[in-house]
Amino acid sequence: MTLPTQMTAVQLTGHGGPEKLVLRHDLPVPRPGQGEVLIAVTAAGMNNTDINTRIGWYARDDVVGGGWSGGIAFPRIQGMDAVGRIVAVGGGVAAGRIGERVMVEPYIPNAAAGQPDIVGSERDGAFAQFLVVPASHARHAPEDLPVDDAALATLPCSGGTAMNMALLAGARPGDLALVTGASGGVGSFLVQILHHMGAEVIAIAGRDKAAAVSALGAAQVVPRDSTDLAGAVDAATDGRALSLIADVVGGEHFAPLLALLGRGGRYVVSGAIGGPIVPLDLRTLYLNDLTFHGSTVYRDDVFPTLLAFVAEGGVRPAVWQTRPLAEIAQAQAEFLEKRHVGSIVLLPPAPEA
Repeated sequence: MTLPTQMTAVQLTGHGGPEKLVLRHDLPVPRPGQGEVLIAVTAAGMNNTDINTRIGWYARDDVVGGGWSGGIAFPRIQGMDAVGRIVAVGGGVAAGRIGERVMVEPYIPNAAAGQPDIVGSERDGAFAQFLVVPASHARHAPEDLPVDDAALATLPCSGGTAMNMALLAGARPGDLALVTGASGGVGSFLVQILHHMGAEVIAIAGRDKAAAVSALGAAQVVPRDSTDLAGAVDAATDGRALSLIADVVGGEHFAPLLALLGRGGRYVVSGAIGGPIVPLDLRTLYLNDLTFHGSTVYRDDVFPTLLAFVAEGGVRPAVWQTRPLAEIAQAQAEFLEKRHVGSIVLLPPAPEA
């Protein structure tokens, strides 16, 4: 295709509400540098991290700027979940990659910073018609995968996070696994991935989403509004000790749920939508020989394993809704209502040939 000089994108102009999201039609199309590729974005998944970054939720007392690993330079194009086709390549990249269907691995190494740059946070992301990333992070997406681009756009962040959590925690056949936030983007993948790996999955979700979460592979769905949530989980397992907890919620239920983890159990976390500050009795940790994992940057085997699960039919990306990119504010408002199961995906306008 002949590359245009300008593109449509949504810029985040500062931390705050949805008024900080500005739709532009006159932004320059980026050009790939050495070792980079230019991707025409066909679909962009939406995640908690997009909203957290917008409001500055990641800013700890010792970090200024509200980014994942530091400050954000505004304006910034957000969006971690990118799928599309390579339309141009920089120096050192084979021209044969032009036309390739790809999804973007969102954690870009930055040796100088000592932390990865996150697509959509420390560098521009997927809420645009075009995106530049290192060629190594444009992961090949086979044409014969049984999913369209909108479904594929749920994989890089939501699916990748869930896969990384499962691999870090050593999920295996016979595990009795608890998944919190099971109806969300990451949670819905966790249920499927753990079930496909041979675990018995106990899921926590809203009552109105129980049937949908069960259909993903949960053996039991515990209502998240249970008066005694830990007691309800214990009843669902018939008093058996959990061997694995995959948590994206944290908050007030952290300690009671952790007490259900048996000796040698594993706890893995990659989110804190219920609150990041939790109590921990260290005796629970060391007297039970528990293992804790924090999950952000992916292992090398995450994408190959995840794509294999999709090809096998063990993981079906759940797309709750697609919306045009221009409706990002409405999409985020609906996302925050938490009525959906799976992911909401934004579709940038197709560039003119």
